[in-house]
Amino acid sequence: MSPARSVGFNLYLITDRHQTGSRHLLDVVEDALKGGVRGVQLREKDLASRELYELAYDMRKLTARYGARLFINDRVDIALAVEADGVHLGQNSMPMHRARKLLGRKRLIGLSCHNQISAIMAQENGADFITFGPVYYTPSKANYGKPVGLELLETVAHLIAIPVFALGGIKKENIQAVTAAGAAGIALVSAIIASRDPQTAAAALTTMLPTIPSRAT
Repeated sequence: MSPARSVGFNLYLITDRHQTGSRHLLDVVEDALKGGVRGVQLREKDLASRELYELAYDMRKLTARYGARLFINDRVDIALAVEADGVHLGQNSMPMHRARKLLGRKRLIGLSCHNQISAIMAQENGADFITFGPVYYTPSKANYGKPVGLELLETVAHLIAIPVFALGGIKKENIQAVTAAGAAGIALVSAIIASRDPQTAAAALTTMLPTIPSRAT
């Protein structure tokens, strides 16, 4: 991976309000922000458009207070409406070129990738970064097949110039392995969202990650 590229964060928090117990998602995310998270993907696929907009609006205000970047999963319209920093697309989402035309060059586009070809195509089609995995087994990603493993992560991370965020089964015990393989950072859900102490969990993970390089202008 080229150090010339950066999206300004190395810990990419993906939300799931169903894992927060009795706490409101915004409170959990704020704790994570206090712990050092600077990239948040709002991924609440089961919400109706109006509910998602209202949550995204509040999330945008929250992340802005901490200087963190907010990405909306799949919904370019919601991202534009709340002035989010970008969107995160899947392999079956709106085509990259259409999303880019709507978002412009100033907003960022992340893409979920699960194999080498999709990672290469993501860069060629203009993605700013990708998540790649599942690196390790995790029940939530079982439908994507067996884990890609560290070897393929390393291949992809050194093959493309955009940041690669390792996803799937990421925890404190394997962060050093994925960053040594070339990942620019990690993407995760439950290690923070489901934690009893999201701030401490985020802080512990952040200290184990590489220094964030300055964003290219």
